[in-house]
Amino acid sequence: MTTKIKAGSEAHKALFCKQFMDTYQDYNPETLPWPELSDADLERLRGVPFWQEVYHTERRAGAIVDAFTPHVTDPVVREAIALQGFEERRHADLIRVMIERYGIDATAQPMEAFPDDLETAFIDFGFGECLDAFLGFGAFKSARQSEFLPASLFDIFDTLMFEETRHIVFFINYMAWRERQRGLGSIRRAIKSTRFYMRAGGRLMGMVKRGQEPNDGKDFAVTQANLFLDGFSFGGFVEDCYRENARRMSAFDPDLMQPRLLPAIAGLALRGFKAWEFARSPLRKAQRAEQSV
Repeated sequence: MTTKIKAGSEAHKALFCKQFMDTYQDYNPETLPWPELSDADLERLRGVPFWQEVYHTERRAGAIVDAFTPHVTDPVVREAIALQGFEERRHADLIRVMIERYGIDATAQPMEAFPDDLETAFIDFGFGECLDAFLGFGAFKSARQSEFLPASLFDIFDTLMFEETRHIVFFINYMAWRERQRGLGSIRRAIKSTRFYMRAGGRLMGMVKRGQEPNDGKDFAVTQANLFLDGFSFGGFVEDCYRENARRMSAFDPDLMQPRLLPAIAGLALRGFKAWEFARSPLRKAQRAEQSV
């Protein structure tokens, strides 16, 4: 049985930084086994309306982490964050290679100026990554099961998803270490996390809205959603997010902290869905009995 390491301790810092460094994967986006796509696959890939936003978000992520890194005073943490910056830039490079290879309509946009408080910008980015990845786990599973694109392309993006999971685990432990170093109690940490998640949710909704603007959201909704969301239910999506998050997080040392707020909300929602379905089942049986008479 493992024993949880005390958050904020030197042992905690050594563990979350070491695991992050040790799980690094060496690859070059240019030499990945990019598959040849059929015309139908290309149409589906090009019809996804968010590639412009995704590309910009990844470029911005690398720039934020790189800008913040020199301000980290602890040398062990600074080395780990520098590696994250490299990986974020590589994610942007992976998206760029895909855009160029498959003729996707997306280009590098001018980078907006960062705020003077780079640490807050880094924290904002980290909580946004936690939210994006939790939802992305469910969407990725649904897209793969529906065979929206060839499995070989999903294999490439599964590498990126693993790195995103690593980043989340590192960030959650970094925040716990940072806040304990500053003497923040559990209630203040929870309130702070909730506030940052709400900010991340607002940015995500803005990205969705911007992604729909080029074609008024029509192209993707009409030509792709019927395949990608075949049999879609909100409850099923929440369950996919919840289960995929648990599966991906299980690859990491159980002594490390993991995101708790989003899985807890999803778990509560799933229990509510099940209770609602249980309450409705007698009514549905009565309706079927009436229809059979």
